Amino acid sequence: MTHIPTERPFLPYPDKRLKTAVPPVAEITDEIRNIWADMVETMDAMPGYGLAGPQIGVMQQLAVVDCSDERGKAVLLANPEVLHASAQLREHEEASPNLPGMSAAISRPRAVTVRFLNVNGEIEERDFVGLWATSVQHQIDHLNGKMYFDHLKPVKRQMFLKKAKKIGAMK
Repeated sequence: MTHIPTERPFLPYPDKRLKTAVPPVAEITDEIRNIWADMVETMDAMPGYGLAGPQIGVMQQLAVVDCSDERGKAVLLANPEVLHASAQLREHEEASPNLPGMSAAISRPRAVTVRFLNVNGEIEERDFVGLWATSVQHQIDHLNGKMYFDHLKPVKRQMFLKKAKKIGAMK
């Protein structure tokens, strides 16, 4: 039976699953490929540049990233880990559908080399640069139970969360 990709709902911050590091995927199965298909559908509907499993309640190390202009170039990652990161940083305004209406400028390495299991279950290493690097690091944070605003200094983070509450972004 063919799987029809389905858009999935986002967990609202501060759902505790968004603060939970998730276990790795043992192997790439058809079920995992179906989850990835749903994740791409959900990411494209946002529209966004990436999505991690925990954002939609999938508590496994699964992520998708697509920063291409024309879309349809999603990189599907299981168990992604950064092997190398550039010393040069890049600042980008980051946001999350788990906390709508909020964003913050976050500095991250401009380029990273990431090792992951690909759609064929093979270990792949790939270099990501610019927006692709920002997005893949953002997704890996989600897999480790971190949100982008966790990179803010404590006072800025407090102000950020206070504003999120005030505008009704947090339940």
